[in-house]
Amino acid sequence: MKIMMRSVIVVLAGLTACISGQHSPITQGELIRNTQQLFDSVAAGDQAPWKKYFADDSIYFDEKGRSMDKTFLVNDVTPLPKGYSGSIKVVNAKSRIMGTTAILTYDLNETETIFGQSMTARYHGTDTWMYRGGNWQIVAGQMFRYYEDPAPGEVDKKTYREYVGTYELAPGVDQTVFVEDDDLYAQRTGGDKVVLLPESADIFFRKGIEGRRLFRRGDRGKVDAMIDRRNNEDVLWKKIK
Repeated sequence: MKIMMRSVIVVLAGLTACISGQHSPITQGELIRNTQQLFDSVAAGDQAPWKKYFADDSIYFDEKGRSMDKTFLVNDVTPLPKGYSGSIKVVNAKSRIMGTTAILTYDLNETETIFGQSMTARYHGTDTWMYRGGNWQIVAGQMFRYYEDPAPGEVDKKTYREYVGTYELAPGVDQTVFVEDDDLYAQRTGGDKVVLLPESADIFFRKGIEGRRLFRRGDRGKVDAMIDRRNNEDVLWKKIK
């Protein structure tokens, strides 16, 4: 009887270890290496790591806002076009590992060369890994791209005078545009002034703020409105003086 009881205890202990995943833990270093393998394969369009490290029932949301299952995600991994090259490096990784679940959050530094012209981009990703069926795989992931200001354009600052005036969103809600020390500023009533940086003629941006300020011209070529464009949606401020 004692031998049988000992056997039962050993079997139960083994099952518990399998269920908890304690017999095959994973480290942050391994998670980072696996993730780097994924992004090393992107330029060549190598789908093998994506098939290996993503669970069949995984869900993924990319920086374009697409909701993807594993099939969609794997099929989206294709070689870069001719004349394109690049690399993606995993940096600033942090993890939380709890039994059979591990969460890895990280930044991606991407460099891309397009027919000799260099471009860069930064992303942030978070993946949830689970130990199931003897393997660690990603069951859910999400990626977004860090916002970067556009490059300032070269414009004739003498044209700034054409934008000066008061713009109204609604009765009592005004915004003043003015020139100070050769720079263009906008200031809402009761708010702080913000410098408007030129991207091109009639198009401006604010440092660190996504969106654009566009000055609309009427039939006679004079500015009659300022457009606050955010996520391709416009808020119109009419010029009242």
